[in-house]
Amino acid sequence: MRFRASDVARDTGGRLVGPDVAIEGVSFDSRSVVPGQLFVPLVDQRDGHDFIESAVGRGAPAYLTSKPIWPGMPGTAIEVPDTLQALMRLAAARRDRSTATVVGITGSVGKTSTKDLAWAALAPSRRTWANERSFNNDQGLPTTILNAPDDTEVMVLEMGMRGFGEITRLADIARPSIGIVTRVAEAHSERVGGIEGVARAKSELVLALPPDGVAILNADDPRVAAMARRSSAAVLLYGETQGSHVRVRSVVLDHLARASFAADTPWGEVYVRLGVSGRHMVSNAAAAIACVGAVGGDLDAAVEALGQVRLTAMRMDVVRLRSGATVIDDSYNANPTSMRAAIDALAAVPATRRLAVLGLMAEISDPEREHRGIHAYAAERGVEVLAVATDLYGVTPLPDAAAAVTAVGELGEGDAVLVKGSRVAGLERVAAALIDS
Repeated sequence: MRFRASDVARDTGGRLVGPDVAIEGVSFDSRSVVPGQLFVPLVDQRDGHDFIESAVGRGAPAYLTSKPIWPGMPGTAIEVPDTLQALMRLAAARRDRSTATVVGITGSVGKTSTKDLAWAALAPSRRTWANERSFNNDQGLPTTILNAPDDTEVMVLEMGMRGFGEITRLADIARPSIGIVTRVAEAHSERVGGIEGVARAKSELVLALPPDGVAILNADDPRVAAMARRSSAAVLLYGETQGSHVRVRSVVLDHLARASFAADTPWGEVYVRLGVSGRHMVSNAAAAIACVGAVGGDLDAAVEALGQVRLTAMRMDVVRLRSGATVIDDSYNANPTSMRAAIDALAAVPATRRLAVLGLMAEISDPEREHRGIHAYAAERGVEVLAVATDLYGVTPLPDAAAAVTAVGELGEGDAVLVKGSRVAGLERVAAALIDS
């Protein structure tokens, strides 16, 4: 979005110090600032104010600051009491001036993949913008809005949740008219008193929709489907459950666990061949199809795009090595539901040896039971578990990523390996080493 430093001062209630320069977009990371962006120094584990000069050197014409202006400060400053609050206020104000349709997406699992699939499906018929990676929190969502091109017709915004009220706060900024809820599962459940608390927190998106909006809900998840009763907006149900508005049927997986399926929709029957692996991606694709229908997009073009889509890195990234082995890099995050889905995908790949290199599943309410359950689930499907830096799976853990790579050993024809864990596990290093081997 294009605006001026005086607009920033007005919308944030800040004080402009310096020339009224033109601005295009924002960044809160001085290392990724591109010329023209407003730099927003956030105060967290590090104080972003320490990097103002670096950001200006990379081309930021202006920046927010909650620190006193000092003599010789470079560029244009907008002085505010709190830079994060100012970022959110600025995004809300710019959203008020946008005519784009906003699609909000949340869920314990699948929200980033659904965001990627919806973005791809909408793009052939609508000028579409979406979060980079998982920019789905108080910092990432406002940044996504402020970096949207001025001619954006649809914004697809992933909304994360680690406690009550967070989705409500994000929805207050983004004001979505379409909301997608994927699944309710054991993710961040320890923060909200268990899985029923997760359901209540996720339903904040549905409650935020206007009466002329659309709630797109997973009919295969009873807790999500039950949110229809709380919606003042119209409801579109998707899934394999009888009575779904977007009804999936005839699912078939190929040798890389990529699904093909048919779907009956209010806009006609479609046949989809997904370009990504995992049977659980069928549900996410059905949500994307419902989203295209809800905005009046081109379904045929959407189906073609879903056959070519690539997901955000480290999410069901299936790589065939020169040796003939298969590596599934799903290392970005993990909870019990997504872990089972990834193990199912591994089990669907033709192989004589299947290994799952697994790290900690963080922030779940009963970690010992859930981790042991995953080990049992894997064993039932002929998958050997190698645990890294946690003994919760009930097997002797490997100390670190390097030891895990050594334990996997040389990979060849007939070998298939899944790498998955929560972000704190850092297992992307294992996946990268195996793929480069």
